[in-house]
Amino acid sequence: MHILLTRPLDDCKELILRFKFLGHKVSHLPVIKIQNVNHDKVNVDEFGGIIFTSANAIKNLNTSSINKQINCFCVGSSTEKVAKQNGFQNIFCADGNVNNLKEVILQNFDKKHSNLLYVSGEIISSNLDKDLISEGYIVKRIINYSVVPNDEVSDEFIRDLKSSIPDIVYVYSENSARNYLSLLKKYKLSDCWMDTNLMCLGEKTSSVLNEIKWKKIFLFNSGEEEFLLYKI
Repeated sequence: MHILLTRPLDDCKELILRFKFLGHKVSHLPVIKIQNVNHDKVNVDEFGGIIFTSANAIKNLNTSSINKQINCFCVGSSTEKVAKQNGFQNIFCADGNVNNLKEVILQNFDKKHSNLLYVSGEIISSNLDKDLISEGYIVKRIINYSVVPNDEVSDEFIRDLKSSIPDIVYVYSENSARNYLSLLKKYKLSDCWMDTNLMCLGEKTSSVLNEIKWKKIFLFNSGEEEFLLYKI
């Protein structure tokens, strides 16, 4: 099968290699770029827990001085993997859903014990910090990265894409979906996907792309990409 991945290369290079190893053709069209955002210094020692709702939040954070024994709450397996690579040891992981992450925090972090630090991008899909504050937690959110659209694609890539429309496309966020849709319209590719299966990380992501005609739309959690191949 021909698979199109839309994440930045650092976030999907292992998946590219895995799919190629399985014999699939893989195209890579990063629809967003990640940029570091300067933020006020925070003394992490003042917090008993740290929350990450994306791997990019960890990648753009200087973790060298953070006590790796801190309770670390991750939204999904991909974020958990990066947390482990950065040395965090007391990790609590949800299944890729922010609402489930909230429940994991409620069950495993005593609000009377200490405060929470929430590290995230500029755009978030759910107001996790506000939801936790409404439950009586003290949460400080810092923004350490932003997402900007990648609005230029080479003519050669567009020609190759038009000559071989992918069987599967993976899209990981609302923002990515909006940027992907913008690229499809810009390069007059909106009507090419009737035989393509769209894989979306959540309903909000898929809803952005509903105006395009797809063969089927599947919802998935991060880490399930390979499993989805066997549902088609």
